[in-house]
Amino acid sequence: MPGPLSGITVLEFATMIVGPMATQYLGDLGADVIKIESPEGDLTRRIGPRRSPNMASFFLNSNRCKRSIVLDLKKPEAKPALAALVKKADVILHSVRIDAAARIGLSYKELSAINPSIIYCHVSGYSNRGELAGRPAYDDVIQAHSGLAMLQSVAAGEPRYIPSIFADKVSALQAAMAVNAALAHQARTGEGQEINVPMFESMVAFNTIEHLWGENFQPPLGKMGYEPISSGSRRPFRTSDGHYMCVLPYTDPHWQRFARGIGDVELEHDPRYKLHAARQADQPGFWAEVGRQVAKKTRAEWVEILTKADVPHAVASTLEELLSDPHLDSVGFWKTEEHPSEGVLRYAPTPIEMSKTPVDGSRPAPGLGEHSEEVLAEFGISAEAIADMKQKGVLGQAA
Repeated sequence: MPGPLSGITVLEFATMIVGPMATQYLGDLGADVIKIESPEGDLTRRIGPRRSPNMASFFLNSNRCKRSIVLDLKKPEAKPALAALVKKADVILHSVRIDAAARIGLSYKELSAINPSIIYCHVSGYSNRGELAGRPAYDDVIQAHSGLAMLQSVAAGEPRYIPSIFADKVSALQAAMAVNAALAHQARTGEGQEINVPMFESMVAFNTIEHLWGENFQPPLGKMGYEPISSGSRRPFRTSDGHYMCVLPYTDPHWQRFARGIGDVELEHDPRYKLHAARQADQPGFWAEVGRQVAKKTRAEWVEILTKADVPHAVASTLEELLSDPHLDSVGFWKTEEHPSEGVLRYAPTPIEMSKTPVDGSRPAPGLGEHSEEVLAEFGISAEAIADMKQKGVLGQAA
């Protein structure tokens, strides 16, 4: 069955992760995503393990369900091909800095003149309306500026980056959400629109959902920082056999079942822990007690006790353990595919489950310029014009 975005054409002018990840979500949902690359290609093609040039792991995991064409937008001879693509497309998504985008013909003003109903999404480091508009930004930059790196000092004692490209991936989800909302408006009215998804503002909004805390009120009712996390006491605890677990007896019934599960009636009725208000009042003391209890038993013992007691818990998995996680196995999470050039690949799918329009991320990531001639022919460019662009170095074709 076709996906929910079947029939939607998306043009992607983006490198690294935030833009390509956003369009991969759209591709998984059924959109025809056409990735327009420079002759050098997306930098992620050369980041990580690879079996062949320009097909590294980083690229393969953020560019499936796309077709690739190489079009050198710095050359004026590319203008007719760009116009032909834009005229028939539904969505344009790019992550080019705003001044550079204008120089190569990717401004909203120029492209909306070709196609007034186009949805134009610019993913940027900072809002295009602010004083930092156009400043270069990568994930580390945004983690630092948004307060996320400083939040890690609670556990690490000094600012640290989360060991994941967190800001990129959160912003990619924001961009995919914005495009889908604009598509709904376009379907109702026929109108296109300009979208700006700024990474910095996206992460500030994301980080302060819980951490605005006392500053939520004006005048403030306290300082910023979600206290149960800001204390640094709430963390995975070490079991007696050296593993780590999340044990979260959060509500009063959770606490009662936790204490009963380990057979400690005195602990169950301890006034320091019995009620949620008391536990909140002394977070360090409460979590220290949980940690003392966890240290008394093995991971297997805790899984059995807490599962039977219906108390929220989880083992602290290594990345390698996720490859054989029993729950993931039970839902058939991990997928494999036979890539035309890269052999058998494993990938993590978009995990949305839809009963009428299923998500399908099985189309493998494309080679650099693999679909150049195919796509331009579909968009009405003649064979003679294609040959001329190739001869002039405007259009690239995969070897």
